[in-house]
Amino acid sequence: QSGGWKVDAHTTAGPGDARKLAEDARSGGFDVLVSHGGDGTAMQVAAGIVGTGVALGLLPGGTGNLLAGNLRLPRTAAGAARALLKARRLEIDLGVVEREEGPHYFAVAAGTGFDAQLMADTGLQAKRRWKFGAYLGRALTSLSTVRSLPHRVTIDGTTHEVPAAMLLVLNCGKLLPGFINIRPGLVPDDGWFDIVAVSADGALESATAVIELLFGRKSKGRRVWWSRGRNIRIELPGHAPRPVQLDGEVFGTTPFEARLLSGALPVLVGPEFQAHR
Repeated sequence: QSGGWKVDAHTTAGPGDARKLAEDARSGGFDVLVSHGGDGTAMQVAAGIVGTGVALGLLPGGTGNLLAGNLRLPRTAAGAARALLKARRLEIDLGVVEREEGPHYFAVAAGTGFDAQLMADTGLQAKRRWKFGAYLGRALTSLSTVRSLPHRVTIDGTTHEVPAAMLLVLNCGKLLPGFINIRPGLVPDDGWFDIVAVSADGALESATAVIELLFGRKSKGRRVWWSRGRNIRIELPGHAPRPVQLDGEVFGTTPFEARLLSGALPVLVGPEFQAHR
């Protein structure tokens, strides 16, 4: 408000409230809806305004805050608020997964396997107390249980049989603490999904796979498989369903199909963000 914006503040009281507040705001004449929370809350707001032209602003306040990091916004809520006053508008791509109850959206990543199971097993209280450390602690104690399963991955009509302990459909490239970009050119406004399958069994192979994921472009690795596309279907034929996560929130189980919506979400980006388009 001191920066010149007229602000209406609303508070969520339970699951789904952020999406309902965003839907109710469609007719309010707002230019921007600002989400203070994590990636899951941001996607609820995005779901409520997709197709309206209203822009999404982000104030980091959740466990990972990966979308805010990819948009090069400051990591504190106060710093991000100051940045939004001078931010520029940009249309980024959005992923959608259709479920029986309706569409669910993601802006960073959708996936199944080790990461989705990790998110399903990490309690809300632990996330509130330890933030990203809650995931890290559980991951370190779970590495010995990592196992690869055969996945059927259909990308724009072409089917691949891929072994994977973790399979991600990526719209953003900065996923880890420090926001290291795991693949050159993997940005949220290029009109593509990047698909990565990581194969590993046990703790030692998992550590090797992580190193290959981070530095594989400089070495000949065997545990990381990459592809690109816009319509992705993931199946595990002959195996029990696995949890599916969309931007850190678990929504159902495999199989699932992700479709790219190019330039579907207007966002406010930080001054250091370099647009692809």
